[in-house]
Amino acid sequence: MAQRHGKQKGPYTVTDLIRIGTRGSELARWQADHVASLLRATYPALAVEVVVFSTRGDQVLDTPLPLIGGKGLFTAELEAALIKGIIDLAVHSLKDMPTDDPEGLVIGAVPERAPVNDVLVSKAGLTLNQLPEGAVIGSSSRRRAAQLLAYRTDLNMEDIRGNVPTRVQKVLDGVYDATVLARAGLERLGRMDAVSEVLSLDWMLPAPGQGALGIQCRAEPEAIALLAPINHVVTQVAVTTERAFLAGLGGGCSVPIAAYAEVQDESLSIRGRVSALDGSQQIDVTATLAPDREGQIALKHASRIGHELAQQALHEGANRLLEGVP
Repeated sequence: MAQRHGKQKGPYTVTDLIRIGTRGSELARWQADHVASLLRATYPALAVEVVVFSTRGDQVLDTPLPLIGGKGLFTAELEAALIKGIIDLAVHSLKDMPTDDPEGLVIGAVPERAPVNDVLVSKAGLTLNQLPEGAVIGSSSRRRAAQLLAYRTDLNMEDIRGNVPTRVQKVLDGVYDATVLARAGLERLGRMDAVSEVLSLDWMLPAPGQGALGIQCRAEPEAIALLAPINHVVTQVAVTTERAFLAGLGGGCSVPIAAYAEVQDESLSIRGRVSALDGSQQIDVTATLAPDREGQIALKHASRIGHELAQQALHEGANRLLEGVP
């Protein structure tokens, strides 16, 4: 952290300056600015600077994402800057983050989550059921492609690269008949006008952590204390469960694994799914965790239930579906 002085707020001292690292896309900048605004609202005297980085995932645009490496594709450069002290915090889309923390770094806070659904964007405003037979869907996500093919076997899946506005424009230009994106990203960019359909969670489960932001910091008590007021515990519990399910399956962001956890009436429920790449098979598993005597769900218990659900999926044959997925 930067040099500290001034009045205490809680168990730490407010800093002169906090430097937030982010990718340079419009959505990434929105996310970093959102975290900056949360910090400024909590600490009015705090100065916050946003520092932009280019990641490997941003630089290599002519190759499908799974072929250039899944884990850390959009996070490695920011993590290196954190470790070197160039920045104090890094803001990521949590679904892009590897499930293992690099040595010396932690996810210090997870703000309240946006809607988790995926949405369909089509040039003519058609829903998924209205798209013509053999429609070409642009998607770089194996999770989305597998679930789309499970829903409609006639669809043709083609890789699509670029940031959210670029992908939307490619559809509007007729390069693809449609694409599927996270609702959260389109809402944050004010582009829900492009959405033809919000896809139901009944059949299209999101990526683990979708719709949530992960604020990464060095594993220092003062950094974690600084972020504590903007952490949303219910969201943190849910995404911890989802990411534990992903970790238990040994998966990264390029494998066809989906999960959605939510806390309702103080109980935690999770649905997990592992799909064959061509959508021909799906393994669905569910679990529920009741609160403890204090009416709370501890992160360690949330993590445990996610890992246990992954073991159940493996027992039901998920390992066969994941074999050979690069």
